[in-house]
Amino acid sequence: MATPHETTEAPEAPEAAAPDHPLAGDPVFDLHVGGKLETVSRVALTGADELSMAYTPGVARVCTAIAEDPSMTQHYTWVPNTVAVVTDGTAVLGLGDIGPAAAMPVMEGKAVLFKQFGNVDAVPICLDTTDTEEIIETVVRLAPSFGGINLEDISAPRCFEIEDRLKERLDIPVFHDDQHGTAVVALAALKNALRLTGRTPAETRVVISGAGAAGVAVARILLEAGITDLAVTDRKGVLSSDRDDLTPIKRVVAELTADTTGRSGSLADVLVGADVYIGVSGGTVPEEHVATMADDAIIFGLANPTPEVLPEVAHRHARVVATGRSDFPNQINNVLAFPGIFRGAFDVRATAITEGMKLAAADALADLVGDQLAEDYIVPSPFDDRVGPAVSSAVAEAARRDGVARR
Repeated sequence: MATPHETTEAPEAPEAAAPDHPLAGDPVFDLHVGGKLETVSRVALTGADELSMAYTPGVARVCTAIAEDPSMTQHYTWVPNTVAVVTDGTAVLGLGDIGPAAAMPVMEGKAVLFKQFGNVDAVPICLDTTDTEEIIETVVRLAPSFGGINLEDISAPRCFEIEDRLKERLDIPVFHDDQHGTAVVALAALKNALRLTGRTPAETRVVISGAGAAGVAVARILLEAGITDLAVTDRKGVLSSDRDDLTPIKRVVAELTADTTGRSGSLADVLVGADVYIGVSGGTVPEEHVATMADDAIIFGLANPTPEVLPEVAHRHARVVATGRSDFPNQINNVLAFPGIFRGAFDVRATAITEGMKLAAADALADLVGDQLAEDYIVPSPFDDRVGPAVSSAVAEAARRDGVARR
């Protein structure tokens, strides 16, 4: 047995899957054996002295100091650099409502991306409830353990209310990445696509297919960025206040878009002469409808794994084509945004993530392309090591301008 002054090795974790497991040998499943995360100590525990400081009795002094001055948690815990990645498993990737247990591999992956691309620690939390009130109350009670909340893969329309109410109750950043991460990267890509095709936001006609979390957020950020002629469609056609089947959030979108432009009808109707198509809905747009778009069209088919307009079809009718996939050029990938956004917010201890911070992130991403702008290069690669610093710096500066920075 080791004495108090001897170093002991931690036991190895048991294998999560036996070598003869039926999925053994599949490289994807092999990568996930045991999960993608582990807890690593930042301090050495080589003997009794370190143990007595890291835990009892020394840790009591730190606890007492924080009890007397709660702001000291920002200096002596991991809280200010840690985000909770929270889901209920109801809208996971393109898989839909697969439940909290099956959502865990995605949430683990999100945590890995936070660390790799933003040096932000993250904890995946999969909640066994789909009740809006229960989700809100649970997150509020967990919040003291975290510097920010990243909501993930929660179905619409509940996701809008959950985010809005958490923002009201918490003084830390709350960010629904399916909405805002997609919107930021889509705006960055569109800015460069417009530059490439010689358009300005004010003269550009945009059609968004899909009025869920991503579609609503993309619409809102495009309006903030100066797009004025915008139609958003769902399965029943253009969102317009003339319809009596709109949810409250869809009615707001209708008032900001079709009600001001007078556009109505089906997706096929509004695609005629449109400059830009942004798909965040799934399904397939027939080629004969795509062919009616304006010359030098811009097509973003972001559904995964199958874009709404396949690239080989889109390229026959558009000058600029983007997807959500990594095996085609111009991937609209949220990882370009969320790690840097939280990094910048944490760096200035922001109380919220504002519209100005999102717009700043999009501008920073677009600017990185610079003089290399081309039809197959409108957004930088996630592995471009300039991305994280550029986004975080822009976000931190915007937080100060918007008055939400605490340092």
